Amino acid sequence: MKRFRPAKRRVEVTVGASVRIVRELQGLSQNQLAALTGIPQATLSAIENDRVRLGIERAKTLARALKCHPAVLVFPGWDNHLDTAA
Repeated sequence: MKRFRPAKRRVEVTVGASVRIVRELQGLSQNQLAALTGIPQATLSAIENDRVRLGIERAKTLARALKCHPAVLVFPGWDNHLDTAA
């Protein structure tokens, strides 16, 4: 595996954009996600447009509905540079 190197990040993704991307990958509208989570659609829109902070509790709620780990939503630009070949 030493021949491979991680891909370089091409764009910065905000927390709101990560929520939108994962939601769209799941094929859900904001209204559908609102129904699944109990978070109002207007709040989801504000989160996706980075007008409202996501917060830990909302991240957990959204992650359950979107079937992903909360860190995917909260830390979209995080890179793992652990060397597993050691």
